[in-house]
Amino acid sequence: MDAQASGIHPRTLYQLRDSGILEQLSRGVFRLAEKENISDPDLVVIAMRVPKGVVCLVSALAYHGITTQIPHEVSIAVPQGSKAPKIDHPPVRIHKYSDATYLMGIEEHMVDGVKVRVYDPEKTLVDCFRFRNVLGMDVVLEALKLYRSRMKMDINKLMRYASASRIKTVITPYLQPNEITS
Repeated sequence: MDAQASGIHPRTLYQLRDSGILEQLSRGVFRLAEKENISDPDLVVIAMRVPKGVVCLVSALAYHGITTQIPHEVSIAVPQGSKAPKIDHPPVRIHKYSDATYLMGIEEHMVDGVKVRVYDPEKTLVDCFRFRNVLGMDVVLEALKLYRSRMKMDINKLMRYASASRIKTVITPYLQPNEITS
C-alpha cells in the first residue's frame, strides 16, 4: 500500500519506525515489523522502488534456479531513456535496454504479496549471451546446462529472442546437443 497516497504523513511513518511498529526496508519502503520474514527482500524492494524494472541477468538466473552464482547485486533492466533510480539498498545494477529487447519475455511473479517482474528463462539466457564478456562464458554455459537439465527447452523462444537481440549466430552453436562443456 502506498501510505502517502492514503494520507499518512511521512513523519508518522518515521515515528512508527522509531517505535518498532514498522521496519524500513529501503528509502520509502516500510513493512509491519510483526510480519513474517520476507523470502526475497531485495527483489521486493526493487519491485516497489522501480516498478518498470525487470529482474535480469544473474539475478534472473538465480530466481529461476539455473545458476550456482549468488548475485551480489540485483540486476534490473529499464527502458532506454529512463531516469536511473537512486537506490542505496539493496545494491543494484541498472541496464538500459532498447524498447525491442526490454519488452520481450517479461513474466510477473508474486513475491510476498508484491508483483515482481522477471525475464523468463529463455530471455535471461539470451541476455546472458549478450553480456557474456561481462559475466564470463563459464557463467553463461553453466546456466544453459542447468536450463537444459531442469526445464523444458523452448528452442523456438530462444531463437526468437536471439534473432531480436542480434546474437543468433553466437548462441546457435551452443544449442546443438552435446555442445556444452562443463
